[in-house]
Amino acid sequence: MSDIILAETVRIGGAGTVYIVGAGPGDPELITVKAMRRIQAADVILYDRLVNPSLLDYARSDAERIYCGKAPGAHSMPQEEINRTLADYALRGKTVVRLKGGDPFVFGRGSEEALELASQGIPYEIVPGITAAIGASASAGIPVTHRGYAASFACVTGSRCHGDAKPVRWDLLAHSVDTLAVYMGVSQLDDIRGKLLLAGKAPSTPVALIEQGTTSSQRVLTATLDDIHLLAAAMGIINPALIIIGEVVRVREQLLHAQRRASAMRMIG
Repeated sequence: MSDIILAETVRIGGAGTVYIVGAGPGDPELITVKAMRRIQAADVILYDRLVNPSLLDYARSDAERIYCGKAPGAHSMPQEEINRTLADYALRGKTVVRLKGGDPFVFGRGSEEALELASQGIPYEIVPGITAAIGASASAGIPVTHRGYAASFACVTGSRCHGDAKPVRWDLLAHSVDTLAVYMGVSQLDDIRGKLLLAGKAPSTPVALIEQGTTSSQRVLTATLDDIHLLAAAMGIINPALIIIGEVVRVREQLLHAQRRASAMRMIG
């Protein structure tokens, strides 16, 4: 059976297909084979700011490339216009790829685009990608679960700390989940740590900041919940960056220590 989803409404004759594709966390080699093939077949590619530009090299020379990235406070194309553009090209019979950083259904608004396509009877397919909580943390040597440290983890957005009708319940997350992977939270780091501390999270809880995860520009900083904001400011951490909060951060130091010890033993031997 085809994995292309057809909207329950009547499919419009001659419409093309839209592929909502996850590009992974940054390293272009972490894209899936299916995603690469969809890029190669595309007539039109709408791509985001966090997509590694080298992935566009897979596209045909005649494929139309449309940048629609969003940075904090600066959207090159509003979401409503992106939705319309996807539908317009598909209704012209084009094969369209909507290329997103990470996974399209993890803070990627891919579901909003799929709902719009479904409402117009336009067929689409979701191609999952490696999300930053998994890819960037693994690249930094931090597991989101680890026996004895963490049996659960949550992916949380940090961008709803101010002015949202339904703010993140940091008071509940502080004790109900072992590992927190916070997206889009660097600018709100001091506020996030304050809310977690107020909810009773231990100040000694390990925290890691992973900037440009999985790429050659990756930086990893570790501290505690008590002082991570000071280190982030001193080191000038900027987006895209992932915040990992929990005891699993200690595994990174254990891995580094084991590597240093093994290297020293090889030199002695």
